[in-house]
Amino acid sequence: MDQIANMINMIKNAGIVGHESIVIPYSRVKQAILECLVKEGYVASVSKKMKKSIPVLEVGISYKDGLPKVKGAERISKLSSRVYKGVKDIKPTRNGYGLMILTTPKGILTDKEARKEMVGGEALFKIW
Repeated sequence: MDQIANMINMIKNAGIVGHESIVIPYSRVKQAILECLVKEGYVASVSKKMKKSIPVLEVGISYKDGLPKVKGAERISKLSSRVYKGVKDIKPTRNGYGLMILTTPKGILTDKEARKEMVGGEALFKIW
């Protein structure tokens, strides 16, 4: 199963239902992605905790005026087909109202940061 797609769907569904936070299995990649989403305001908080001696990430869901900030998400790179984008191929998501997360040689960055740093990489997903 695709763990990143599962994480994105859990965040989106938790916002629709109205949960304050969710718990997902820990990995360094997921933590780096969630820290990018916290910086951009799509997720309220992220913290690493131990649950029965197993590391997990507790993710706080972000709301604005009672509505969840994450309205939709689309996975770009899948396990079976990877999608790479150069600097010139990185376009704004939903006319600037969304965000694309990329994994680059300089770490996991948003589309705006990747254009600013002049690096391309594997496009993981879009979120809006």
